[in-house]
Amino acid sequence: MQNLPHWLLWAGLSALFAALTALFAKVGVKSVDPDLAMAIRTLVVVAVILPLVILTGKWSNPLLLPGRTQLFLVLSALATGASWLFYFRALQSGQLAKVAVVDKFSVVLVIVLAYLLLGERPSLREWTGIGCVLAGVLILATGK
Repeated sequence: MQNLPHWLLWAGLSALFAALTALFAKVGVKSVDPDLAMAIRTLVVVAVILPLVILTGKWSNPLLLPGRTQLFLVLSALATGASWLFYFRALQSGQLAKVAVVDKFSVVLVIVLAYLLLGERPSLREWTGIGCVLAGVLILATGK
């Protein structure tokens, strides 16, 4: 376990908390408008993260960041907001297992976009894994 890269631990914890997020959101969005549910979720995230950043001394003026950094952080935030809006709407009417599986199709999209836009070059073995993820999404989401 000592030889595992640090990113793998963080990514594993991210997956665990993403699973809990989906479960809690499915129950929480049952009797409330999904847009309101997302707004509440966002406020809670800000209420937890902002004090954490300030108390750990990591806060700095975001307006002093390079313009390119600001642009891509804003674009990331807008994409996150859109993703959450659509996710909460899907959760309200869809089965959690199917919604979560289709949501994880983002893994395939990330790799394809990284290939097209960032020049990342997955190996044949990695492309095979991507194909398996895609097949799994199609099988689990459609039942075919």
